[in-house]
Amino acid sequence: MAASVGLIPAVAQAAPGTPGAAGPHGVSAPDVDLNKVAASNFTTVKSPAERTVHTPSAAKGNGKAGASAQAEGSAAAEPTVGLTAKGTSARGISLDLAVVSDPGTALSVNVAWGDGTSVTFGANGPTNSTEAHSYPEIGSYTIKVTLSDGSGVRGVNELSVVTPGSDFTPYAPTRLLDTRDGTGTTKGKVAPYATTRVKISGNGAIPAGVTAVVLNVTATNTTSGGHVTVFPEGSDRPTTSNVNFSAGQTVPNLVIVPVNKNGYVDLYNGGWEPVDLIADITGYFTRTSSSGYTPLNPTRFLDTREGQGQLAGQGTTGVQITGRNGIPYDATAVALNVTVTNPREDGHLTVYPSGGAAPTTSNLNFRGGQTIANSVIVPVGSDGSIKIRNGAWKGADVIVDVVGYYSKDSQGAYLPFLPERLLDTRDPADWPYGQLEGQGYIYMPLSSSRPQNTAYVLNTTVTNTRGDGYLTVSPDPNSLYAYDNGWDTWPTPPNSSNLNWKRGDTVPNLVQAGMGNNGIVDFWNRGWDNIDLVVDIFGVYQTN
Repeated sequence: MAASVGLIPAVAQAAPGTPGAAGPHGVSAPDVDLNKVAASNFTTVKSPAERTVHTPSAAKGNGKAGASAQAEGSAAAEPTVGLTAKGTSARGISLDLAVVSDPGTALSVNVAWGDGTSVTFGANGPTNSTEAHSYPEIGSYTIKVTLSDGSGVRGVNELSVVTPGSDFTPYAPTRLLDTRDGTGTTKGKVAPYATTRVKISGNGAIPAGVTAVVLNVTATNTTSGGHVTVFPEGSDRPTTSNVNFSAGQTVPNLVIVPVNKNGYVDLYNGGWEPVDLIADITGYFTRTSSSGYTPLNPTRFLDTREGQGQLAGQGTTGVQITGRNGIPYDATAVALNVTVTNPREDGHLTVYPSGGAAPTTSNLNFRGGQTIANSVIVPVGSDGSIKIRNGAWKGADVIVDVVGYYSKDSQGAYLPFLPERLLDTRDPADWPYGQLEGQGYIYMPLSSSRPQNTAYVLNTTVTNTRGDGYLTVSPDPNSLYAYDNGWDTWPTPPNSSNLNWKRGDTVPNLVQAGMGNNGIVDFWNRGWDNIDLVVDIFGVYQTN
């Protein structure tokens, strides 16, 4: 994301029961400068001109070598090149070259990018040039710039660069923090308006250099309403939230959060009373080639209400992932939205790779009779399947929607951002149309002009809910041109849900929103009553 991106939410609403009666479109919102948000990913590195190495065969000033413009018998200054590189996208590098040589000296400048490719251009005297390159894989590379003339090599300078994006490595679900028993911290609740930190890099088998981490964060033993914000230790705490809870609730939410250079993230209790916090890891991102991400249109892989019957208490069911709906057999992990409904008592679900015992972690906590969803990123077992365990003593229905997968051949590399708010229907200055009506949708052109941005990591929150319902996030089949010119058609939302709510609830959930063919994502209120919707952005997957 080298340039700022104009994010322009627009609304399409219909009265309940009358889909197609679209309301206002093309409503502009303030542009969000993602370049500023992601600035920490795009570090600048330099190798100054004085580091240019000259070879013994370089011209010695005999007035002939290299056909230089030096005077007969005088010594020519050896040419130098200064290098400055900056990341421009997940795999992209912009290289500034400052060649210094005597006027009239004709040089050939060869830039070897370190991946087996190169580019060559001419320089006649002092020359400044900017070259752009996109690497095929995430990782570290050494750029070698060679200055040559007719006599041979005149000078060489080198510069090491690291691509800004990160690849994903699955990690067996593991508990890193539990304030109830002192796992990863001092035992005891987190005080109101206080933070506790979680060690990521170097914790267990997690390596150093982690750029972002996938955590399932749970707030429990709550005695008042509040929220949890997760952010890199040492950075300014964002105004966004990751988990919202009420008194007596146990609420989980998936979080993909940047990790600071020391390897820690902070969890902030924004409630009025102390709260217990739990954090379970299922994967991490590093600037080393591993698994990229491929988004999919949300697809239902399991619904126990359709023939299978409820998942029994203390029971486990398997879900085949690879080889279905375009997911390759070498997929390393899968991104899901998991929903529990009709549970006969309180309990939790644990999602884990097949081939091993169920871990002590949880992905979804529920109350008897509750319908609740949570995003899950889980490694895929060696047989291409995952397992789901019902930790309650009585049965519950389970729904699994797949939204994407990770594999070595997938090209989507991740750029984490500090959170930025894209939409808040409660704020008239940001959104003049009020609540999102029942059965209506908001379309958001996130990447209509940037096809390299294939998916965004968002946190969606519904609040001020006037009735029961659920939210569906999916790619829009219309183009922005169609919306701008009134040629759009009313989309059909998929048979999937991203979060569920009861009247009066405030519910968040992480969404890995694929952009489809048009770079537009829809946020559907599938209930019949109005809601407020808040959308925060946490990162982007890019293919170059």
